[in-house]
Amino acid sequence: MKEIITTDNLTKHFGSVHAVEGVSLSVRKGEIYGFLGLNGAGKTTTIRMLLGMISPSAGKAYIDGKLVSAGNYRLWSEVGYIVETPYSYPDLNVRENLELIRVLRKLPDRSCVDKVMKTLHLTEYADRKARHLSLGNVQRLGLAKALLHNPNILILDEPTNGLDPVGIVETREMLLDISANHGVTVFISSHILGEISRIASRIGIIHEGKLVQEMNHEHLEKLSRKRLLVNTLDHHALKQYLQKQAFSYKITMEGQFAIADKTAVAHPEIVAQQLVEAGIPPTLLKVDEEDLESYFLRIIDTNGDVL
Repeated sequence: MKEIITTDNLTKHFGSVHAVEGVSLSVRKGEIYGFLGLNGAGKTTTIRMLLGMISPSAGKAYIDGKLVSAGNYRLWSEVGYIVETPYSYPDLNVRENLELIRVLRKLPDRSCVDKVMKTLHLTEYADRKARHLSLGNVQRLGLAKALLHNPNILILDEPTNGLDPVGIVETREMLLDISANHGVTVFISSHILGEISRIASRIGIIHEGKLVQEMNHEHLEKLSRKRLLVNTLDHHALKQYLQKQAFSYKITMEGQFAIADKTAVAHPEIVAQQLVEAGIPPTLLKVDEEDLESYFLRIIDTNGDVL
């Protein structure tokens, strides 16, 4: 399959700060590539180099086989992007912001503005100035600008920041649709493991500027730990129940019982029923998936055995 985004030993130093160090990755056509890293790991710096916003200290980046450079303007006709907080003109309303982008991109079809507002549920805010939008709708406006020209490549830096749960689900479904049904290649960064694991077909993890791991979705599912968090008013009775069921457990810093048994994690409803029948109804019962921070601490072995 054709490689759409590639980097070769991409490196960026800011004085003594090594923001990105020797990152080599590739993203195939129609793929959703999740670029995961803690805040400050080098995600945004990498994306800025991919977009030609800053020059690398060493190495190269390619979009659709073409070298990324400050003077290569033709690349951006096929690329939509969000970098950090989406920029907008605060005294222009939503429609005017999008109309300005339409003109700058020389898009002849005026209806594209209405179409993208409808897709991202911005129509009711068309006449509202950008300065008066909520953080979530500012993010939607940024996505609208990125999608206005129907790009074949999307490069998105934390695109769900500020969105409510409904907005996150809508964005997720939209990205899955344009990837699967329209062949759009998506490079998306985030610090939220669960969010990326739901949509990415392949994932790269960056830590302290270095690409430390790449994996496909199935590999990630196997690597990220899940546990069932349980609590009751009677801890002694709960311990007896867990011992009877031969469930191994650990007690978290919050005093919750964390059960790693696969059967318990897969069927929390059975655990709940058994606890009620035993006269120790749960005050907490939640399947908890390992977040990125815990996963990092585990894979870089800085904190021993992370629950």
